[in-house]
Amino acid sequence: MSAPHEPLSGEPPLNADPEQPRYEPPPSVGKLLLWVLLFVLAAVVVVAGGVYLS
Repeated sequence: MSAPHEPLSGEPPLNADPEQPRYEPPPSVGKLLLWVLLFVLAAVVVVAGGVYLS
């Protein structure tokens, strides 16, 4: 017996247990890489600023 198809939006299915935790899907590889590059850029700016001001 197959389950009815789940909605494509982020809403839980109607028969979902409200006590069961819901998790977000993992980020795509491109989005994760963008966040890593942003973090590295911010770290470089902080270090360069510290070197410049010292």
